[in-house]
Amino acid sequence: MNKLNQKHIVILAVIVVVIILGFMILKNKLDGSKSVEVDRGDIVLNENEDGTKSMKATGPINVVIKTNKGDIELLLHGDKAPITVGNFIELARGDFYDNTKFHRVIKNFMIQGGDPWTKDDALVAKWGTGGSGVKIQDEFVAGLSNMRGTISMANSGPNSGSSQWFINLVDNVNLDFDKFPPESKHPVFGKVIAGMEIVDAIGAVETGEQDRPVKPVIILDVVIK
Repeated sequence: MNKLNQKHIVILAVIVVVIILGFMILKNKLDGSKSVEVDRGDIVLNENEDGTKSMKATGPINVVIKTNKGDIELLLHGDKAPITVGNFIELARGDFYDNTKFHRVIKNFMIQGGDPWTKDDALVAKWGTGGSGVKIQDEFVAGLSNMRGTISMANSGPNSGSSQWFINLVDNVNLDFDKFPPESKHPVFGKVIAGMEIVDAIGAVETGEQDRPVKPVIILDVVIK
């Protein structure tokens, strides 16, 4: 009788474990997320109900933008702007930015990159209009201002950020979310921690029509440290 009871207990325990595991699997599917470690920060992949996916960072992440002018190291504020940083990291990991160009350089203002059309000189008429095909929501954070050396999202209006970004050459606080005018707001998501002299060198290059550098300034790679 004791052996029979023990057998029933074991079977019951197995059933309970199977139910718990099944619940965990179902919950994970409903949540639609999984964690992927990326060096110094975590990235959470969210699988949305509509089939789309979005990345969220859960901590600060260091990256190096390698250009034909030199390296620029950034600290990205994944703890404060997780959607924006997650989007940038996802694109960087997929080599999206490799061989793109800084297509807009304005002295004493900013340098802008991240447009995939810039990989092809034959598509110069489209430069400045390209993106990843995904739009992300604006993440405006108190205390993150468009100061010299910060990286911020380029956009064409509210919640229209995609792959393009810019690095401020000077303090551009007029671009902050709490400043006038309301139609020009750009979320800051990181800052330069090394290579600001490279940023300044790019900012000083000769430019031509539509503020494009006369000699290409190319992003060779974006490396996650």
